Amino acid sequence: MIRDFISLFYPQLCCACGNHLNKGENLICSFCHYHLPKTEFHMEKNNPLIRHFWGKVDIHSAAAYYFFRKGEKVQQLVHQLKYKGRKDIGERIGELYGHELMKSPDFNTVEVIIPVPLHPMRQRKRGYNQSEMFANGLAKSMNRISLPHVLKRNVATSTQTKKNRFSRWENVNRIFAAEEVSQLVHLHVLLVDDVITTGSTLEACVQVLSGIEGIRISIASIAYAE
Repeated sequence: MIRDFISLFYPQLCCACGNHLNKGENLICSFCHYHLPKTEFHMEKNNPLIRHFWGKVDIHSAAAYYFFRKGEKVQQLVHQLKYKGRKDIGERIGELYGHELMKSPDFNTVEVIIPVPLHPMRQRKRGYNQSEMFANGLAKSMNRISLPHVLKRNVATSTQTKKNRFSRWENVNRIFAAEEVSQLVHLHVLLVDDVITTGSTLEACVQVLSGIEGIRISIASIAYAE
């Protein structure tokens, strides 16, 4: 009753479409939940995203929850997560996607989840790492452990938005380091980011982790920009 009374003055809106949420809906309305452009990559062994990394780095599997297209609702979700302080969006999407990943034999053997890190200076400015929020949601619904401090970003790179593929790769190459890697020996690790465009950031992270004995690395993201 108290929640219903408060909603009269502070209505809860869908973070994707902006419409009012109905009772029982959480951040994303039911219509958007069922109609946002899902990739279903986690159920396809040789999906376009895993093929994107062929010949670049050795990964076990790769998937993204949504397709990212400019001007559409997924971009709105990501924008609010990254720039409007809505870290709850990342956690909610992680929870939703974690349930889906557990249905996939390529992902239900994941043992730990590692978010792509932000540089400490950028994280202090933003207040949180959006990929870590996504990882937290995944860990909750998959009943796994998130290890946000394994990877470190040593250099604050410039924005990737307007760079070509080579410039993006050059921008992130050799800027990551890994710590406490002994806890990852012979484990299946899920490396997660918010949006995959060229994949250069994830490639750099995989290169750092791939030297660990017996490790298997899979990749998941909120969205994939085709």
